[in-house]
Amino acid sequence: MNETTMKRSSAPGVRLGPVSFVWRPWMVLVTLLLAAAAFVAFCLSIGVGDFPIGLRQVVATLLGRGEQVDEFVIMDLRMPRALAGLVVGIALGVSGAITQSIARNPLASPDVLGITGGASAVAVTLVTVSGGAAATVAGSVGLSAAALAGGLGTGLLVYLLAWRRGINGLRLILIGISVSAVMEAVTTWLLVTADIRDVARAQAWLVGSLNDRSWAEVRVALWGTLALVAVVVCVAPHLRALQLDDDVVTGLGVRHSTVRAILLLCAVSLAGMAVSAAGPVPFVALVAPQVAMRLVRYPAPPLVASGLTGALLLICADLVARTVLPISLPVGVVTAAIGGPFLVYLLVRANLRAG
Repeated sequence: MNETTMKRSSAPGVRLGPVSFVWRPWMVLVTLLLAAAAFVAFCLSIGVGDFPIGLRQVVATLLGRGEQVDEFVIMDLRMPRALAGLVVGIALGVSGAITQSIARNPLASPDVLGITGGASAVAVTLVTVSGGAAATVAGSVGLSAAALAGGLGTGLLVYLLAWRRGINGLRLILIGISVSAVMEAVTTWLLVTADIRDVARAQAWLVGSLNDRSWAEVRVALWGTLALVAVVVCVAPHLRALQLDDDVVTGLGVRHSTVRAILLLCAVSLAGMAVSAAGPVPFVALVAPQVAMRLVRYPAPPLVASGLTGALLLICADLVARTVLPISLPVGVVTAAIGGPFLVYLLVRANLRAG
């Protein structure tokens, strides 16, 4: 047993029934700071606009002590967009943390595994094939449902293709990249052959945006994300064990195949829920777990910190897209500008380690 293992095993623990947790003060402190930063960014996002509202007034309105005008602007006009950014960021962060932990690879995210590509392909199919009066339905609840179904179907396809008496992380990523390429080709073909008006609707959604979010879309994403996160929390104590070899996990008494399938289903559903609410916002699920892992100084992506980091990243990117840039852009443009160089950094770092 090395010195690092001795330090980890000697850390104070907390036991709740059959589940035990190791008390890590630094992780708890960083998680609380991330939660506070995400809340501040959430309030700032609500206050920014043509009718600016101060941070104190925003908090007072959220607590039910604001003025009537502020309450109308915040609750009816701005809250859906800000809440969508918070929920989508949490969903993508947790989804990315699960997939990277199971695959044991920092590149394993819903973007790379083709989940967001499948959701986009099905949603674009609905928009371009329906057209006319049906496009109105596709632009609201129908589009969200189509994206969620596409993400779930693609995730199931990748899982079945990658299954060979278990799941290998490298095989999962390679198959995910292949399926993602196929889905992107289908999406491109649909955009090339569709009517120009339908292409404009689909292209605006494909960038990934929080513009014009409605309460109907936000409610579905909010309750769906809460339910899925609750399932993840119940299964999460076994997540750390899944990073070991399957034989070792079996010896520990963990049904690795069942636990892995449940967690992957939750990760795919969270990604599909996020895409259904805001479109395929790129790189948040890739970047957030890696940033959270470095902040909390933990050897694997932490679930709670990853979700909060994803929320903070997405809300701040939306603020930058709305206020800092000369023109208002979709949030997906900003996250792509952040995530692209970070992906290059991960690839270079992996090559240096291999060398």
